[in-house]
This record gives sequence, C-alpha cells and structure tokens, in this order.
Amino acid sequence: MLPARLTSQNALFLDFDGTLAEVPVTPDAVNLPPGLPAMLHRLYDRLGGAVALITGRDISDLRKYLPDFPGAISGSHGAELSLDGRTISTTDDTQLDIPALHAAAHQFARGYPPILVEEKRHGVVLHYRADPSLAEVVHAAMRQLQRDFPGTGLQAAKMQVELRPAGVGKDKALDRLMELSPYRGRIPVYAGDDLPDEVAMAEAQARGGIAIKVGDGETVAHYRVANPAALAAWLDP
Repeated sequence: MLPARLTSQNALFLDFDGTLAEVPVTPDAVNLPPGLPAMLHRLYDRLGGAVALITGRDISDLRKYLPDFPGAISGSHGAELSLDGRTISTTDDTQLDIPALHAAAHQFARGYPPILVEEKRHGVVLHYRADPSLAEVVHAAMRQLQRDFPGTGLQAAKMQVELRPAGVGKDKALDRLMELSPYRGRIPVYAGDDLPDEVAMAEAQARGGIAIKVGDGETVAHYRVANPAALAAWLDP
C-alpha cells in the first residue's frame, strides 16, 4: 500500500532512469513516457515549485529529455546543481584529471567489447549489461582506477559501476535542496529505483518523510511500486 497523496506540505525528489522512465539499454536510448513532461509541470504547480530531479546523469544530458522542466535538478549524484533552469553550479573536483580518467576507462574496455564506457563531466561509468558475466572484471578494474585517480569514489548500480568525485551522493543532494526555498520546512518524498538512491531514501525517511522504491530489490524504503508507470499513476492520479 502506498502513502496518502502528495500535499502542499511535501517536497518531491525524483530519480530519472528507472523511476520516471524505464532503464534504457544504453544511456542514450531513453524511451521517455509521452506524458512525463506535462506531468512534471502539473506536479510543480501543485506543490508550489517544490519538485526536484536528483539524477546520476549530467544535467546537460538530462536536459536533452526534459528541456522545459521548471524545477531544480541535481546532477552527477549531487556534483552539479541547477536551480533556475540555466545556471549549473558544480563541486570543486578540479584535482581530478577527467580526460585522463576517460582515457584509462577506454583503454581497459578495449579488451572487452561488450563493455560500454559512458563519459561524464565529473566521472566515468562502465556498463556491462551486454554481458553480465563481466561484473567482477568491471568492479576490479574500477577499484584499480579509483586507486589510480585519488579523489574519486565508487558507485555500483544496475549492471554498471561509476567513478565520481568522492564525497558526493544523492543523500547530500537532498540535504542541500532541503535547505533552500521552496523545499525548506516541507516533508520530503523521494522515489528511486537503484543503489545510488538508497542513501537518499534513508535520508528522506530520517527527516520524517517518505521513500518509495521503484521495482524489485532490497531497499530501505517503506513503500514500493512495480515500475515507473505505477509511480506516475500515484503521483498524478
């Protein structure tokens, strides 16, 4: 059973992949539900602007799919933040040599054709969805890259491993937004589907709020829905 419907007392925080849209086969193969942009605008209006997206994607990448979303976007697991739809502030990760990190990831992946390298502004992801048997190989390679590039942190997710700036996370992204208007003083609601979302779910619940897990798998969330369509039906009945 899901909680009561959202009210003006809530602040809504939403993951993107696997939560608002089904997880794509590759990062650029998003199948956006046709009614999603309009639904997000309705939620924004209903909640007085207290709707934010917290995603592992770069903000510029997410904007390709939701160019007119009016709320805040926290991207790259909290390493980026956009509050006005234009300006993007970032964490100070200038000590990381991102081009060298990308090059090292590509060099490793050349020996394993099924592995997809996703370059990000603040890190890199290795996807092994095309061959799940490569999971341990990928994890071992990323642990080595973490040692080679101090200041990075590992983040496992569904069929992928990411290196990102150390110290960022979706829980910290939620904390940061909760200190800002119009989110401040409201009861947080967080919905997500993957391992990076778990810390934000825990944080929302620790603040007296609500966490909703989308899909299967172990979770700290007290509520669960089967898929993005079921979440949308609850958010926007």
